[in-house]
Order: sequence, then structure tokens, then C-alpha cells
Amino acid sequence: MESLALNTEVRLAVAQCFRTLTTSTDTKDIITTLQTLHSYLDEGPEELRWVVASTNLDRLVSITEKFLQSGRLAELLWSYCLETGPSDSPQLRETLLGRIVALPDLAANRLHPKNKPLFLPQQYHPLLATAMLTALERTCQALKDGTDCSLTFVAQTLGKVCIQGHSVMAPRLSACTRSDMVWQRVCWKLLENVPQQWMESVLTGLVQAVSGPEALGRIIGNLVLTNKKAQFVITHKLLLLQYKYETQVLRIVLGYLAADRERRPLLIQVLRSVSQAWANPSAVKHTPLEQQLYVSKALLLSVSLLRDSELQELRSELLQCLLGGMQSHLDSSVVRIRRMGMVVGECLSSRMDINNTKLKFEYDQDEESQELLSLMTPIAVSTSLDDELTPYDMSGDQEIMEAPPPRYLRDCLETLISSEDAVHVELSLRAAEVLLVAHIFIIKLTHVQLTKVLLHMEDKYSINSFLSLRQATMVALTVTDSIPVTQYLTTEFYSLNYSLRQRLDILEVLALAAQELSKPINEKRNPSMGIDASTDLTLYPGDNPVHWRQVVEKRIQSKTKRLRKGATQPPAEATPNRYAPVAGHFFFPLLSNYDKPQVTFDLLGGDHLVLGRLIHTLGLFMHLAINAPIAAQMGCALLDFVWAVRYHVDQMVRRGVLFAVCSVFLSMPSQNLLVDLSDQLFETRKWLADVAEGDPDADCRNLAVQSLVLLDKSLKKQLQDQQALSMEP
Repeated sequence: MESLALNTEVRLAVAQCFRTLTTSTDTKDIITTLQTLHSYLDEGPEELRWVVASTNLDRLVSITEKFLQSGRLAELLWSYCLETGPSDSPQLRETLLGRIVALPDLAANRLHPKNKPLFLPQQYHPLLATAMLTALERTCQALKDGTDCSLTFVAQTLGKVCIQGHSVMAPRLSACTRSDMVWQRVCWKLLENVPQQWMESVLTGLVQAVSGPEALGRIIGNLVLTNKKAQFVITHKLLLLQYKYETQVLRIVLGYLAADRERRPLLIQVLRSVSQAWANPSAVKHTPLEQQLYVSKALLLSVSLLRDSELQELRSELLQCLLGGMQSHLDSSVVRIRRMGMVVGECLSSRMDINNTKLKFEYDQDEESQELLSLMTPIAVSTSLDDELTPYDMSGDQEIMEAPPPRYLRDCLETLISSEDAVHVELSLRAAEVLLVAHIFIIKLTHVQLTKVLLHMEDKYSINSFLSLRQATMVALTVTDSIPVTQYLTTEFYSLNYSLRQRLDILEVLALAAQELSKPINEKRNPSMGIDASTDLTLYPGDNPVHWRQVVEKRIQSKTKRLRKGATQPPAEATPNRYAPVAGHFFFPLLSNYDKPQVTFDLLGGDHLVLGRLIHTLGLFMHLAINAPIAAQMGCALLDFVWAVRYHVDQMVRRGVLFAVCSVFLSMPSQNLLVDLSDQLFETRKWLADVAEGDPDADCRNLAVQSLVLLDKSLKKQLQDQQALSMEP
């Protein structure tokens, strides 16, 4: 009873002290009251101190609860947006920020089990999100009225909330930014002000909570271009370092990068990083299966988002990824890894469409493989304002070109150099080849300059069939003005500051032009048909190994003599063509400088794809030079060149070497083989025998056998000719 009476007395005294502190203006009364409270806390019995603290805590809880219920938290945040509140120190602001964000934890520690429902996380965090949204909405209105605001404190609050794992604002920000540009600008500024140490938590919370890439773009804008931390998180950490997220997160991140012209270079950067990670043999062996599956999904989604022009630029890198990565996956003893490699290989080959060839494997389909296959079908992007409108049928519409096509080649050149009009650029690109053929005898002053423009030209306007138009015009230029244009192209092939795609373009143009020039002069050709796209001479080793081997066998068969009873068919006679006089201009410049590593180009180093295609192109030039006076000199030089790389680690390079050797044996006169290459034939034959027996690649083995057959036939023919000559009187 005494304790109860004592508690009642103390409570009354404490209540009187609070009334005095609230109403009194007398300094002496206030000091005396504070001393009384202090004596209760420090000097009184334990029961008295507990009563005073309990009274203070109850009052504080009541005040805080009313503060939140009356919307004062939004007012507090808004005062920091207007910067009208009392000046405070960084320490005080940091303390206030910590108390706002950690209130549920603080309340649980002090009030448990008598905690208030309003302080529980499931109620408090939505309330805090509403307060922040209210402050942002007022900021939008203030900006419309011409009043400046600061979002620093709200951004700090957002960052500190997200670091604790709470992200409840994303859906509402997505709705607010759907049709209001001011809201979008405010959100962009909000994200810019998030401290770097909390940026990752904010972004990971957003990408998991937004509905799609469009919503993410509306909320964060081009933050990845201006903030290095954001760029690292979006383009690297979410794709390569972490793999716990659902596929939808990958769709959102990659779709966000692909949705804006300024962000698309980051999509290309991501694709390069992901393809290297997928093809890395060490990663295939040592990383968890879940991470390999995650990277495979990222690779396929990235490729599905590429435009055709971007795909052509990355074709060589993707081909290297396809060949190397599939080998690493298929060599694995884990069934899931092998199946993963098969599915990704099928998808990549289908998207790249290499010579209309698509890989196809046999494997048991499961949910995992079906999901990977589905990633190559992009999800249509919806527009929030037009979703409910019936689309107008435009299937019968035809594209109308209002501007007249250019009439002269110089007009095409000037347009391609300086015009920013997409229609005029497309018309000039389409007219250039026709004008070249129609005015073949006009002075050829613009040909090299036009070739230079086309070589460096990019598809800025998404022109239909841009790559084929560009290539056909460059081929026509090379055919029309062979020596100057080939001198330019072969020189630029070894120059600095060219991408691998441009160097491959040079080889393809030269190969197509050489084939066109090698046609008999009396053969009629319709200029409007362009270069024959069905030719098999432009195939590269590795693009389609089976068909390529059939092509070589077909050529060998056409050169093989068969003994028959009765009348025999005479061999095809040599016919004049335009390639023979200029064959050396195509061939010999490409043999120079190959062993001098450049800044971005190292044939004998890591650029295996370019080396393989260079050797194949030289072999093609050799084959087309059959019956040309310079064929013997070309054959000796080509064998000397490929001899140094005959044991290359890359099977594509080895196939190119063997194709070149076949071309030498097919096109070089047999007497020159025995006379000019007598010192090398024994070692060459021994090497071919070793390849035919022991090369791990089946195509290389078959080509080696065919080369041996050709060599034996040429030597046998030469010996027979010499015997016939010796028997003549």
C-alpha cells in the first residue's frame, strides 16, 4: 500500500512539473521544476526513477502517435523541401533521419509488448511512403508555380528506408509519372540526390517493384548515364555478380537499356560482357548452375533486343561467343550445362541467321529449356494511353517517297556526306548502284570517295535492307573502278581505328567483287539484279562447315578427269574475264603488314575470326585466278603465308588454311607446283597426312584428304606430261 501511495504521489508531482514547464514564464520556477525532476531520476529510489521515466515515455509515445496521425510527418519533409525550417547541424539532421526511418525498431525495443499498431512496420512504412509522396506532389505543384525546392532530405530518407529492405513507393511513382512530365523530372532529381552508399538498395528495390522497363525509365530517366554507381549496379551487378532475381528483373533492366537511344550503347556493352561471361570456360566449370542459367537468360534477352544493324556490328563477337561457349558447355559432364549450351546455341544461330543455317540439337525439353527458348520472343511494349484503342489497319499502306531519286552519282555522294534527311539518304543509297552501272564510262573521280563514305556509314535512320544496299554499292564501285578502289580497301584493312566488323566488311566486298569480275566477259548480266546472293564462293569456313565442304568437293569433282569408253567430254576452256588482269591488286596488298600488331587489331594474336576470314578470302582470290598468268606467283606467296599458321588453335583458321591449300592445288599450273614448290612439297604432303589422320576437327580432316588427292593428281599429271614430251621425236 505504501508503494502504491508513493507512486501516486510521484505521478501527481511529475504531472505538476510538466504543467509548470508548459505554462510558466518564470525562470526560477522552471529551474526549480527541472531540479525536482532531476532529483527523481538521479537520487530517488528505483521506484521513483521508473515512475518518472514511464511517465515521460508514455507522454512521448502519445505525442508521436498524434504527430503521425495528423500528417505532421509530411509537413516535416515538406519543410525540408522548401528549406524553411530552422537551421540545424549535420549531426542533428542525421539523428532526425535515423529516428524517422528506424521508428518501428526503436518502438519495438522500448515498448514491447505494449507497442502501438501504428508503429509496426506494416503500418508505419506505407505511412512514411505516403508522407514522402505528399512532399513530392507538393514539390511538383511548387515547381509549376515557379518556386524552387530541394529534394535532398527526401532522397536521403528514401535511401535509408531502402537500405533496410523497404521499397513501397515504386507502384505509386509509376502511376504518378505516367502522364505528368513534371512528376518525371521530380523523380529523376530525387534519384540523383540519393547518396551513393544507398543507391544500390534504391535501384534494386525499384527494379523488383516496377511493372516493366517503361515504368523504370519514367522513374529514373537516364540516371545510368550520369551516375557511375547506378551504371555499375544496372549494367554489371544485377546481371553478372548477383543471380537471385527473377527473370522479370532481367527483362526490366535490359528493356530499360534498350528503350532509349542514348542508353542503347550500354545494352551493347552489357551484351559484350554477358557473352564473354557465358563463353568463359573457367566460369562454366566453377560457377554455380543457377548463376550460369541467369547469365544465359541475360545473354538471350540482350540478343533479342538488338536491332539488325547492331546485330551485324556484333556478328563476329557473337560468332566467337557461340563457337567458344558451345564448346565449353558441350564438354561439360553436367547434363544441365550441356543442355543449356545447346539451347543457347540454337537461339543465337537462329537470331544471327548465318547463311540461312540454324543449329538444331536433340535434347529433352524441360521447363528450364522452354523458358530459355521463350526469351528470344520480345514482349511487346504497351503504351499506357492507347491500350484500349482499336489499332487502325495499315496492312495495305505503301511507303511514299515524295523526293525524286538522284540522277547523278555525285548527287548521291553529297547527300550521303552531308544530308540529315532520312528520305534523301535512303534514295541516294538505293540509286547509287544503278547509277554506277548505267554510267560506267563516266569519269571515275568520286568512286574512292564514295567507297570511303559507305565504309564508315552507319544505319542512323533504320533504312530497310541498309546493309545489303551498302554492300552492293561498294561491290559495284570495286567492280567499276577496280584498281583505285581495291588499293583503298586493302590499305584500310590494316589501318588503325577500324572495328572488326568494318574489316570483315572489306573482305566481303572484295570477295564479292572478285567473283563478279571473274565471270566471263561474254556473259550477260542484268544490272538491276545486283550481285548474285546465291553464290557459294563467298562462304567462310565455320559459317556453314557442311555446305562449305560440299562446295570444295564440287570444285574438286569439276577438275577431276575420268576415263570412259567412247567419246569424252573436253575440259572447259579458259575464257577471258575482268579479274585476271587485276587479281594481284586484290591479293598481294592483303599479304602485307599481317604480322604487325595494331592498337586494336592483332591478326596473329586474339583476332582469330578475322585471320580465318582473311585466309579464306585469299584462297578465294587464288581459286578465281585459275588460268591467270599471275596464278603461279600467287600460289607460292599464299602457301608461304599460311605455312606459319597451319597448326593454329582455332579450327576456323585451320579450315581456312586448308581451303587456301586446296585453292592453290586447283588453280596453280601443275608444272609450277613441281618447279616452284619442289622444296616444300614433301613437308606439305607430310603435314596434310598428319592433319588427315589426327586433326580434332572432321572438316579439317576431310579437307586435308582432298588436298592430298589434288596434290597427287597434279604431280601425276606433270609426270605424265614430262614422259609424253620425252617420247616425242
